[in-house]
Amino acid sequence: MARRRKGRAVHGWLIVDKPAGLTSTAVVGKVRWALDARKAGHAGTLDPDATGLLAVALGEATKTIPLLAEATKGYDFRVTWGAETTTDDAAGTVTATSRGRPDRAAIEAALPAFRGDIAQVPPQVSAVHVDGRRAYDVVRDGTAVDLALRPLHVASLEVLEVGPDWADLRMACGKGGYVRSIARDLGRALGCLGHVAWLRRTWSGPFRAEHGVALDTVERLARTPDLDALLRPLEVALGGLPELPCTPEGATRLRHGNPGAVTRGVAEGTEAWASEDGRAVALGTYRGGSLHPSRVFVRDEGDVVAPG
Repeated sequence: MARRRKGRAVHGWLIVDKPAGLTSTAVVGKVRWALDARKAGHAGTLDPDATGLLAVALGEATKTIPLLAEATKGYDFRVTWGAETTTDDAAGTVTATSRGRPDRAAIEAALPAFRGDIAQVPPQVSAVHVDGRRAYDVVRDGTAVDLALRPLHVASLEVLEVGPDWADLRMACGKGGYVRSIARDLGRALGCLGHVAWLRRTWSGPFRAEHGVALDTVERLARTPDLDALLRPLEVALGGLPELPCTPEGATRLRHGNPGAVTRGVAEGTEAWASEDGRAVALGTYRGGSLHPSRVFVRDEGDVVAPG
């Protein structure tokens, strides 16, 4: 006899405004406990000292995490001039210093080199894999790591405010961007060195930090219907793709992992999602009047589903 999995079948997104001092994994654990959910994950790691938007997926919404991971994300951050650190942020040990301090004109002049398609070396303390281990684990063992350049698209990067020893910046970038690397490399380009003093993710794809739930609110509402009511539908993550309503027979076929007929079409080979009464049934590729599923969403009667 199969063992019943612990927790409830909860499906949807809970958008958390992460506080500083916690890892993203710890926040996901708290959300999972508060909702008594069987399955949870997040779309995009935030450093422990960073704050802001952390999108936590529950149940079948975890199947849409790759879509959110690819989404453009927005950050506000402060660069402190005059020092580099081992972590490229304020938590690290200072490794080099400079007396140079750039003015606003110098900063503005340096920013074009950091926009568009660029390449950056991740921080030594990062989640990049090195011979099967995370870079931060290797560094904690006392070994420096040689990390390769990684491509990054920076959609925008602008100055918000400038102080005597710091500058506040706003950036929107694609998958895999390290704000700490931007701060480090900008400091080097300006000849004054620099590191991140604070960092806040303000948005990611369709989600905004100002709509996030504070973690203390999550804990206060734990195991109550009031917390369930704060869930967002998993379909929110599919908003950038075409929605193709499916026939009743098509929905049945899709739920069994087979191609299912849809009532309207898009260009052949387009990634799309099939819906029945507005609820996502499957994600896949449109071909020949049918959706060919890559992921199927299963929500049974009695499951906890975000209000649509």
